[in-house]
Amino acid sequence: MRITRVVSAALLTVGLAAGPAAADSTPSPSPSDDSAAPTSAGTSFRTATEIDQGRTATANASAGDYLYWSFPADTGQRPTVRATVKLPAQHAAQTWQIDVYDGLRRRQACRYGAQTRTAAAGTESVELACVLRTVRAWSEPWANDPLPGTYYLRLTAVGVRTADLGHPVAAEVRVESEDMGGAAAVDGRLAEPLIPGVAMAQRQDEDEEDSGVPAVLSAIEPDDGWSSGRWSDRWVWTASGAMLAALAGIGGYALTRGSRRPRHVPPSA
Repeated sequence: MRITRVVSAALLTVGLAAGPAAADSTPSPSPSDDSAAPTSAGTSFRTATEIDQGRTATANASAGDYLYWSFPADTGQRPTVRATVKLPAQHAAQTWQIDVYDGLRRRQACRYGAQTRTAAAGTESVELACVLRTVRAWSEPWANDPLPGTYYLRLTAVGVRTADLGHPVAAEVRVESEDMGGAAAVDGRLAEPLIPGVAMAQRQDEDEEDSGVPAVLSAIEPDDGWSSGRWSDRWVWTASGAMLAALAGIGGYALTRGSRRPRHVPPSA
């Protein structure tokens, strides 16, 4: 009975510890208020419009334009980018495409989703989607793994007839992330997230004679700060597994050590 009580208490402790960890696998909450979302897009990496995850950004443009947005993605997140382009009433068949680049401007492949779609003549709108790989806390320099920092979204038409160039279009983009938890945790992490201007800001901080404002070009970051996932549920499950292993060893010893000395047997000299 004593062993049963100990094991039951240990299982209850593991369940309470794993409760918050299980919540990490749910999608990140999305703000419902889009009133503060941007209504324009940039035309290059340097002029990309910053957007927060969970908000729908809009922009009016012309067919043939390159539209750029930027958003933050932290360790353990798996971002999903969605775009909708509303086309004019009269147009020929045209192909639209979304591309995502990381803070080093390396193009990131989509795990799945309709990254490129062709809108038939007269189609009112076209929808695109790209699910990226999970953002890693650290990676080898030669790898192309997604790392925490600023990501760039580019939306453009790659197949437009000359007669349709310049026709007005309306674009909507939205980025949401799913927190993958400790399943995606790796050893090591970056010293700084890959955001524009971070290296220049470090140089200015090290230069005592420079009293200027740090040249951080990007002001967007996750709601709970960068590298928020370094204490992942991987540590919880590791500690729980160690506790269960210790309890199993104690229980096995208690079951196999044998009965005590009978009362009628005198103790050995």
